[in-house]
Amino acid sequence: MRESPVQPVRSADAPPARALGQALSEGALLLDGGLSNQLEAQGCDLSDALWSARLLADGPGQIEAAHTAYVRAGAQVLITASYQATFEGFERRGIGRARAAELFARSVRLARRAAGGVEREVWVAASVGPYGAMLADGSEYRGRYGLSVRELERFHRPRVEALAAAGPDALALETMPDIDEAEALLRAVEGCGLPVWLSYSVAGDRTRAGQPLGTAFALASEDDRVLAVGVNCCDPADADRAVRMAADVSGKPVVVYPNSGEQWDAGGRGWVGDATFDPGRVRAWQEAGARLVGGCCRVGPDTIAELAGLLGRTTADEGRRDRGGR
Repeated sequence: MRESPVQPVRSADAPPARALGQALSEGALLLDGGLSNQLEAQGCDLSDALWSARLLADGPGQIEAAHTAYVRAGAQVLITASYQATFEGFERRGIGRARAAELFARSVRLARRAAGGVEREVWVAASVGPYGAMLADGSEYRGRYGLSVRELERFHRPRVEALAAAGPDALALETMPDIDEAEALLRAVEGCGLPVWLSYSVAGDRTRAGQPLGTAFALASEDDRVLAVGVNCCDPADADRAVRMAADVSGKPVVVYPNSGEQWDAGGRGWVGDATFDPGRVRAWQEAGARLVGGCCRVGPDTIAELAGLLGRTTADEGRRDRGGR
């Protein structure tokens, strides 16, 4: 039987007292892991083109439960279930713009409620995935969609505005496959009033579109809104190489949350290969400049709990606080 979300011990809607950027300046923070794999572990069917975003409408309790699993594992930053949520994708399901905007807001509210289950600070980052995620054909791992920067900006701006209006602590501009889309999103977030992190999906020392990572990271170096830059949804070995480069090129804190090491087969819609994610990598990541660390696809709560221990956190005392103890 699926566990119920923990009972809040503070206001479920209250953000942490410290801004996320301030907390990063004081030390590393632990991200959550892959939302989709946790939802599947809970018995959810994610075969729909909307992927986990479908559950914003059809199963919000499952999303909150998945966030709660990561809070219990020690995560300090939760990423919302809005990666594949777009006005266009919802429209194909017969969901109008007003209702879609409500679902964007719900993604933030569900994460905030799960964060409210413990006394410690837990921040919420609203996920803004790439254009290709909306297409649901694997093109987010290739980029170069044939659209201009201006066209991509027009696509992203409405969802950025809808998510920002819901009051997350930051926007996660994540799994960017190429520099053009990263540039478009940095334009789209102008005026949103929130800090962002920018993370690329990479292959070796290049973006998925084949551009040099140094050039990609440099895009954020002079942007004060970017509180961290780095990589996600990539092979752990590629993350190892990218962290130091991101720190050296951008001069900013680094965000890193790779996959398990397995590879996504877009045609077969399944994972292939072996898991190579070693929680011990977090030491080298920190030494190289990482301040937001966690996992992406196929990295679950057990691994996040291991990372919590390596970062000097324990979940036992937090579990006692969940039950009202000290």
